[in-house]
Amino acid sequence: MRPVLRCAANGEVRIGDVVDKLADEFELSNDERAELLPSGKQATFANRVNWAKSYLKQAALVKATRRAHFVITDRGRAALENPDVHIDNAYLQQFEEFQEFRKRTKDISISDADVTEDDAVTPDEALRKAHSKINKALAADLLDRVREASPAFFERLIVELLLAMGYGGTSEDAGRALGQSGDDGIDGVIDQDPLGVDQIYVQAKRYAQGNNIGAGAIRDFFGALSLKKAPKGIFVTTSAFSPPATQTAQNLSSRIVLIDGDQLTRLMIRYNIGCREEDILSLKKVDEDFFE
Repeated sequence: MRPVLRCAANGEVRIGDVVDKLADEFELSNDERAELLPSGKQATFANRVNWAKSYLKQAALVKATRRAHFVITDRGRAALENPDVHIDNAYLQQFEEFQEFRKRTKDISISDADVTEDDAVTPDEALRKAHSKINKALAADLLDRVREASPAFFERLIVELLLAMGYGGTSEDAGRALGQSGDDGIDGVIDQDPLGVDQIYVQAKRYAQGNNIGAGAIRDFFGALSLKKAPKGIFVTTSAFSPPATQTAQNLSSRIVLIDGDQLTRLMIRYNIGCREEDILSLKKVDEDFFE
């Protein structure tokens, strides 16, 4: 992690340039640079550099500036100033942001120890455990990126996700983000039929972690649905809903579905919104019928 951090010491850097610079610094051979992960889709060295940057970002030692670019923070400079400090997961654990990241991923740390065999875990269980860890780390990264995006981008993302889930059927322009003054508190709408007779209205709140949605926001959304004479709505946030907000949604006559940050990222992964499949692993077992 220290070499990755050091590359950003003089200003904004691109992660691809960091990979090349460190490969030169470590004098890697062409074969070492070209060595691929088992998936055959990404170089092992580039993968490790990207993971290092990701963990540094979660601990706020670096911060993203634009796509694939990042800069060092004051905290990162302080870490670099002490040459005796070994910057690893144990060092990052002292920072509240990294602790929160570990909590979100439920002690999800990517390490060889997680996938080694022991008496209590079968090989296929270890594989599924590793898959779960990767997905939870991906979810945390997606949530960070969504929170950093613009409100307009977030509204379009929600509409695109709902269309990918099958809402709106196949008609053109079935989903659209409103996001403008005079939308009566509605951020998006999904037409359930070609004529737009049956519609689902969407409210989207891009909030930081801990800034939870209260009951008042749910009542305001209910009022907006009433103005539209809409029977149902979806309220999405990147944070969470307070217990009173959840209870209020259950008590109101209109059907309001609540989607918090954790559920949002699970749906994004399931429907490939903001992410894509890198590899597919097939688990096979003996065909007993064949041998009979």
